[in-house]
Amino acid sequence: MHLIHRSVYTLLSGAVLLASCHQKQAPAAAEKQAPAPPAVLETVAAISDNPTYTLTLPGELLPYEQVLVYPKVKGFIKKLYADRGSKVKKGQLLAVLEAPELNQQFLSAQSDERKLYENYLYSKQAYQRLQKAAAKTGAVAAIELDKAYTQLRADSAAYNTAGANKGVVAQLQGYLRITAPFDGTIVARNFSEGALVGDNATKNGALFAIAQQTHLRLTVAIPEKHAQSLHPNTMITFTVSDRPGKIFTSALSRNSGLLQTDSRSVMAEFDVDNKDGALNGGEYAQVKLTLRRPEPTIWVPASSVVRAQSGVFILRKDPDGIKRIPVIEGIKKDTLQEVFGEVTADQQIIKKGSEEIHEKQ
Repeated sequence: MHLIHRSVYTLLSGAVLLASCHQKQAPAAAEKQAPAPPAVLETVAAISDNPTYTLTLPGELLPYEQVLVYPKVKGFIKKLYADRGSKVKKGQLLAVLEAPELNQQFLSAQSDERKLYENYLYSKQAYQRLQKAAAKTGAVAAIELDKAYTQLRADSAAYNTAGANKGVVAQLQGYLRITAPFDGTIVARNFSEGALVGDNATKNGALFAIAQQTHLRLTVAIPEKHAQSLHPNTMITFTVSDRPGKIFTSALSRNSGLLQTDSRSVMAEFDVDNKDGALNGGEYAQVKLTLRRPEPTIWVPASSVVRAQSGVFILRKDPDGIKRIPVIEGIKKDTLQEVFGEVTADQQIIKKGSEEIHEKQ
């Protein structure tokens, strides 16, 4: 009997101990199930700035002037005075053509001019004599004087026409001498002496191709979103593959000012002095431009910009919550991103944007 009472006491003591442990663990479990406090979203202020930035684009070096020299008249090449690679000066004789028919045309025009000049002199003398005779009343009828004056004018016009025709033929004879239109280098010679050229005599009628290599044009297509950043003093540096390690410089000379619809870009030209012959012309170049917006723009941390299927946006913190602001990206400079949209300087922007951050959070 004493043993039974001891067993009951032991069971009751264990039950009390378990209940006590359960009561102590209950608050801990309750603490684990409590909701976590909301995460703090770090914000930064959007800034307005107008920094310079660099842009690397491909370019093409072209001769400052380049032309194909065609013969004006049809003829045979009598003599060539220049060949591929020749350095020529403006007005220098490059070739002489011969066209015997032009000589005959000139002689014929000269003969016509002399004949009509004689007619003009006779009409002039006849009119002057009638004028003197008409000084006496009734000696010459008025109609006769008018006829003489009309004949004088007709012969004068015919003589002037003959002189003009002779001048045209003489001018054509001058075209038999082919001269250089500017200082440059002969980059192509297409015919040899004795060839018939001019007046569509051959498929490729150009005698020479001349390029100016002491002065070059570097053309660069500026993308649409950077076109307004060009200014009159825009500076560039560029390199070419055939002169590794050599850096060239230039400044903006001109730009088209018109957006090309096919490439959505503006063509800019930079004049390059090449008197030392360091560049050949015709090379492709890697161009680094220093640009600047015409007015300040808005900049935010690059991490603030969210690129999602729904579009590109940033998250702005307003007094009534968080709002998604659609933006268009501009350029990136270091850790900052240029944006265009409904955002102004000093507005608070979520520093690390994410699609998981909902509006009015």
